[in-house]
Amino acid sequence: MRTELFSQPGDPDRPNEDFASVGLPACGQGGSLVVLDGVTPPRGDTGCSHTVPWFTARLGGALTELTVSLPDVPLADALSRAIARTAETHAATCDLSHPRTPQATVVLARWSPETVEYLVLSDSALLAESPDGTVTPLLDDRLSRLPRAALATDALVDATLRNREGGFFTAAADPSVAARAVTGVLARGEVTALAALTDGAARWVERFREGDWADCFRLVRKEGPRALVDRVRELERARAAQGFAGRGKIHDDATVVYVEP
Repeated sequence: MRTELFSQPGDPDRPNEDFASVGLPACGQGGSLVVLDGVTPPRGDTGCSHTVPWFTARLGGALTELTVSLPDVPLADALSRAIARTAETHAATCDLSHPRTPQATVVLARWSPETVEYLVLSDSALLAESPDGTVTPLLDDRLSRLPRAALATDALVDATLRNREGGFFTAAADPSVAARAVTGVLARGEVTALAALTDGAARWVERFREGDWADCFRLVRKEGPRALVDRVRELERARAAQGFAGRGKIHDDATVVYVEP
């Protein structure tokens, strides 16, 4: 088995809001990966006294445990349980109904000798390579399909789209959101390797158009997760120097996990 993981904050003076783990059961068969991208809230009240890294650490820790220790529980159910467990830890002190209560995008994958299960919620990405070299992106593209006008302001997004039907979903405090995730099961023989990316790393494809998902996967496999993040940082700096930072952060937290099960 080959496993590589790299995560880098977008700003070295701020905590990394991403979470990543690979869990391998003691039996030596199978395993799981977890990648979360914490959602940075706008300035102002979030209804919660806790930080996004606090949230992603607890949700990610719960998911790592549950996906390994309960192999017969579907990934959506594991996510639902993890959200509920995390919410219980601060329900007494925080307003979990606030639209900006701490939340994250989710990528999960779990493999056994027979199958590879996956779950994707919001705009992080999971790439699966088959024995013939074909790379299949497993995505939740609801956010990318929304018109830009609908995303004009944070207030508009929170009021009309965030965790709402017709919009997009993230893992926050409502366990039922797990049923909204994109899920599936592949035969183990159909998968030779997996790569999970937060959107900060996926910029190489989605923002900078340096290649397609297959090109991105081959870069990670050949040069490693850090090489992809380094390329993204170079592109971000070049664009900023040209005065084309565009919408959103110049640098975002970026995480890549690569696994050959």
